[in-house]
Amino acid sequence: MEKECEVKAKYADNPLAQRILAEGLAIQHRFSAEPVYARTGKGYLKSVGVSEIAEAKKKFTESEKNKNAGT
Repeated sequence: MEKECEVKAKYADNPLAQRILAEGLAIQHRFSAEPVYARTGKGYLKSVGVSEIAEAKKKFTESEKNKNAGT
């Protein structure tokens, strides 16, 4: 338990760790356990559809344009 508290304290002010945590919590509702594998905790991530892929591609192309514009 003491080790767990040390890890929490170590990453409490880390912006990357906080961003990863926020993104993980934002998609938590999309995980679905398979009834057969319920005891092992295995399952799958439900898709939100084509709009999610289109949005991810848009963000990626925008970030690439910004990266190339800065050089």
